[in-house]
Amino acid sequence: MLTIDDIRAVPLFSTLPDSELENLAHTAADLHLCAGEFAVHEGGERALYAVLSGKMEVIKTFDGIERTLGWRLPGTIFGEVPLALSSPFPGAYRAAEASRVMRVDAPQYYALAAASPEVAFKMGALARERIGGLQSLSAEPPKARVTIVGNRWDDACTLLRQFLARNQISADWLAPDAPELAARWSGTCPTESECPALRLVDGTVLSRPATRELAGLLGLQTQPRLAGYDTAIIGGGPAGLAAAVYGASEGLRTLVLEREAPGGQAGTSSRIENYLGFPNGVSGDELASRALQQARRLGAEILVTRSVERIDVETRRIHLDGGDAVHARTIILATGVTWRRLAIDGFDRFIGKGIYYGAARSEASATHGLDVHLIGGGNSAGQAALFFANHARSVTLVVRGDSLEKGMSRYLVEQLAGKSNVAVRLRSDVVGAHGDTHLTAIDIRDSTTGSVSRHDCGGLFVFIGADAQTEWLPSEIARDERGYVLTGDDVVKAARWPHHHRDPYLLESSVPGVFACGDVRLSPVKRVASAVGEGSMAIAFAHRYLQSDGA
Repeated sequence: MLTIDDIRAVPLFSTLPDSELENLAHTAADLHLCAGEFAVHEGGERALYAVLSGKMEVIKTFDGIERTLGWRLPGTIFGEVPLALSSPFPGAYRAAEASRVMRVDAPQYYALAAASPEVAFKMGALARERIGGLQSLSAEPPKARVTIVGNRWDDACTLLRQFLARNQISADWLAPDAPELAARWSGTCPTESECPALRLVDGTVLSRPATRELAGLLGLQTQPRLAGYDTAIIGGGPAGLAAAVYGASEGLRTLVLEREAPGGQAGTSSRIENYLGFPNGVSGDELASRALQQARRLGAEILVTRSVERIDVETRRIHLDGGDAVHARTIILATGVTWRRLAIDGFDRFIGKGIYYGAARSEASATHGLDVHLIGGGNSAGQAALFFANHARSVTLVVRGDSLEKGMSRYLVEQLAGKSNVAVRLRSDVVGAHGDTHLTAIDIRDSTTGSVSRHDCGGLFVFIGADAQTEWLPSEIARDERGYVLTGDDVVKAARWPHHHRDPYLLESSVPGVFACGDVRLSPVKRVASAVGEGSMAIAFAHRYLQSDGA
């Protein structure tokens, strides 16, 4: 319990009258923190904190790497910058040892400042000083964690660049003939046969590494720590990450298996404007990054570069590529969908060499001054068009239908109309691709007239729908003719529910204890928000299963 003497020991409050100190003692929170426990996380709500005893570490995550920015000792305060700017905390504060901290919530602080101008003056001076420190910190050029040298049209180089971008690892990319290569690559420059070559920030040099090898060297988890888990989530998109957050927060031993990078298709979205709680929109990778940090903080394990080869539904063993296997009491399928491929002669040889399925954001800077085309009339295509319009000379949406409004949200249609370098070609199809080592031109057919015209193309991005890739699932897990997993009533209607003592839960598959959520589940709703909701619901049903079926 806070006392007047505790609070008076903090210089900021030392001159306050006893009445104000008494009020603070009754309204402020008295936090007793163990070593490693957080007083506030990065992005936390504004409040004023005072260290009464112990030692607090100031930390901030830059490009996935945690940095220590300073320390707060007894008598010092923190939170003055968020209060001055009415903003969330720019960094986190963690106890370096057993510590005691007083927290004054924002309304209480503002009331105190109004009654005691001296406190407000001292806080303002300290805030200005520390804002200056933040400005100098932001002026430091960030050092990329990876330097990659390789040809833009090399499949291996494209794969590595996209892997780094999807996992939010900062990377500098240089072509083998770049004039600045010698200055930026310490040591002997890699030869053409050694490319793509990578130099990590610790000096490690790699030549044409596998993504799993690279992931391990960058500190990403690729191996499970346990032999068994309460729930294993296959897929790290919005549904899978939501399940991970809720599963870990409720004390379940939670494992996420992701073959590429967390975020799923949503993670490649340049901007999601209609997700609840983000009034200015949020990029897919930022949303995925926040969810990933949250899941890990709560104790979930997130494995990347790991594919599931098969599931043994009898033993609940999940067999991974590379020969590893884990046991899970419940399994949640959140594998999402894969972009549908165009069946056009010559397209496959340009994949990664100018043709991309989905929004390859790592290619954005390379489209500067070029004419790019996107195929599709849905929200994903609209978001990507807006993103590339900030880089390319022109962006053309090629749409098979006769109206954007039929498949795209109105806010996107309106924003596209306001972009002078974005054009829309309705009732059109791409029917040909041309180039030698990479894509240079495409043929577009007008379905109304039947005429075909050729256009220079610096990049073609395809968003023509998606399919569930579930052929690897065991036959016991029922699916429809398109591969979507049946759950709940759909399982009963298909006469695939084996247990008659109870009905399947809403998100339960034809195998009790195996659930499906997000885009892989048969459902008419395909939205990020609904996937997140289903991911959290799947954990609730997994809990019920564990309690009632005694698995």
